[in-house]
Amino acid sequence: MTALEKATGDVVFKFEPFVLHVLCRELQDAQLLHSVAIDSGFRNSGITVGRGGKITMAVRSTHCLEVPLSHKGRLMVSEEYIEFLVHVANQKMEENL
Repeated sequence: MTALEKATGDVVFKFEPFVLHVLCRELQDAQLLHSVAIDSGFRNSGITVGRGGKITMAVRSTHCLEVPLSHKGRLMVSEEYIEFLVHVANQKMEENL
């Protein structure tokens, strides 16, 4: 809270979702993993194929959180709300595990 109160710009509380990148030998392998990821609830998963033919499957969680806390140095939320956000982010981290 001390650091937040001293901030002069914009501050955002951000929790990034789980991401697992898997390099696949064949497109079929990536497609199978993609199907498993989607069926398991990782809806933001996807396949990318690089210029050199490198096939990467990304398993991505949807557990993200991004909340502005201050604007131009002015705190926009209460300490109680920040404690709540930390609790929510910790729950999301447990779900990632």
